[in-house]
Amino acid sequence: MLRALAVDDERPSLEELLYLLTADPRIGAVEGAGDATEALRRINRALESGPDGPDALDVVFLDIQMPGLDGLDLARLLTGFAHPPLVVFVTAHEDFAVQAFDLKAVDYVLKPVRKERLAEAVRRAAALRGMPAARIPVHEPDPDQLPVELGGVTRFVAVDDITHVEAQGDYARLHTGRGSHLVRIPLSTLEERWRARGFVRIHRRHLVALRHIGELRLDAGTVSVLVGGEELQVSRRHARELRDLLMRRT
Repeated sequence: MLRALAVDDERPSLEELLYLLTADPRIGAVEGAGDATEALRRINRALESGPDGPDALDVVFLDIQMPGLDGLDLARLLTGFAHPPLVVFVTAHEDFAVQAFDLKAVDYVLKPVRKERLAEAVRRAAALRGMPAARIPVHEPDPDQLPVELGGVTRFVAVDDITHVEAQGDYARLHTGRGSHLVRIPLSTLEERWRARGFVRIHRRHLVALRHIGELRLDAGTVSVLVGGEELQVSRRHARELRDLLMRRT
């Protein structure tokens, strides 16, 4: 089973995280640390012990905003070791997800932590450590909606409300008329999934819904579109296809 370390400078949050992790049958042992410095001392013992040693750690559940050394700093330090523990970020802030992905984080869990969401992060860590997957019924996703997390609450965004999608590493930011949401799905996956729903790639970073394009602009050889009040550049590679698609829709 997984050997885990939970790190959070806020005692109530740390105790809640320890409670939830202890209740997960895939967690064999879990310890707590109140800041990144304390956590680093514990991780150093694990690294000295080796992956099969008595002080080994498999995964660290890590808060980001902490006094002194923060969670991102600690994760960067771990990337310098040959066999570091896996990292799952547990934070109240959505804004650091792309940086977390760049640091090879297993998952990014938003506070307040829900039991089901944390269980998914544990499942991912267990899979990377070679543990057999639990037999959980698989439900087909609703093709008309996409679940997103906001403040620990799962909400469902209607695909028809999405004006465009912006690539951010292995994440994608969904833009609607009421705001944006970050999801851990590559843009290429959404492009393939939503092609039949009228979404088209206009740039390596942008996927747009044809029905939400308000204007097609040509200026000195450059092409752009107005989508949801925002002007987006169209690459030369995609300009001809986009014009053809818009003409056919007209």
